[in-house]
Amino acid sequence: MEEKLQTLLAAIEAVDQDAMEAATRRQAQLAKPPGSLGRLEELSIQLAGITGRVNPQVKDKHLLVFAGDNGVVEEGVSSAPQSVTLMQTVNLTRAKTGASVLVRHFGGKITVCDVGVNADIWDSAVLNRKIAYGTANMAKGPAMTRQQALMAILTGYELAAQTPADVIGIGEMGIGNTTTSSAVLSVLLGLDAEAVTGRGGGITDESFQKKKEVIRTAIALNRPDPRDPVDVLSKVGGFDLAAMCGAFLGAAATHRPVVIDGFISVVAALCAVRLCPRVRDYLIPSHASYEIGYRLAMEELGLKPMLLLGMRLGEGSGCPLAFEVLSAACAILNDMATFDQAGIDDGYLDEIRQGDKFSVEGAQ
Repeated sequence: MEEKLQTLLAAIEAVDQDAMEAATRRQAQLAKPPGSLGRLEELSIQLAGITGRVNPQVKDKHLLVFAGDNGVVEEGVSSAPQSVTLMQTVNLTRAKTGASVLVRHFGGKITVCDVGVNADIWDSAVLNRKIAYGTANMAKGPAMTRQQALMAILTGYELAAQTPADVIGIGEMGIGNTTTSSAVLSVLLGLDAEAVTGRGGGITDESFQKKKEVIRTAIALNRPDPRDPVDVLSKVGGFDLAAMCGAFLGAAATHRPVVIDGFISVVAALCAVRLCPRVRDYLIPSHASYEIGYRLAMEELGLKPMLLLGMRLGEGSGCPLAFEVLSAACAILNDMATFDQAGIDDGYLDEIRQGDKFSVEGAQ
């Protein structure tokens, strides 16, 4: 599996710079002041580079949710019982959770994949790719074996690569996964647990301190190698996190934009970029998460969220909203009239297009 992963990573291509330049030229021709549509313009150019098309489309939208349990919940790091993972994994397929309601509202699709729920799921709507019945308790030893981590990454890669969609979003379900994500981020950024750990779904002050102590203990005990994301994921990560990392890789390999949800999703994205830096240009953040580590992961990736809605649910709930923004960006690039088509002489914009040239010369 090591060799297979390396082969897949090597096959991921850089985004198409020619398509981005062509999209940039078209944006300059559209009947509007330069840059007046802000992030919509930037996103449309990025989508052109990702897809290799100057007229990208975002019609078929698909959310992939990876579910798995985490043995570290034994340490009392979560306010919710582990049974919630099972219940919400099934509810996600029935449009009964926040993320799945939004997917249905906007006419998208959702696939829920069990990569490590600590129970048998007999509902056929849940895709069974179970690697084990939850991870081991990382505070007492490695969360999983390296082979299991590789299996999870490849599972996510293959599911994303095989999903027919114009855009893919990556979400999760797993009680305790803000603890594993904080541990992974702590290792990757070389920061103490205090700097990267938030309260997750909501815990008492005592449990919050315990959560940070557990993360420190797990890192000290397992000594994950920050230069090796697979090692980090196997020792202090989760099956959901590893599969999400693979899904980001799979979307990039097939030249599709892939949307980051919140904190857990961005940590998985960071793992993917550490494995293959070219993946970064395929990533599109949705909303700004309240989790403390989210901002640090975003800064490390050099990205910025598009939505400020105070959301912190997870599940992939930010992705359906982001899909609609991306669809709007495509509509602007593809359907808006150029100055020539609108019968407008755009000479009045020449000075604006030259930026601060005149004001700088006047000051000299």
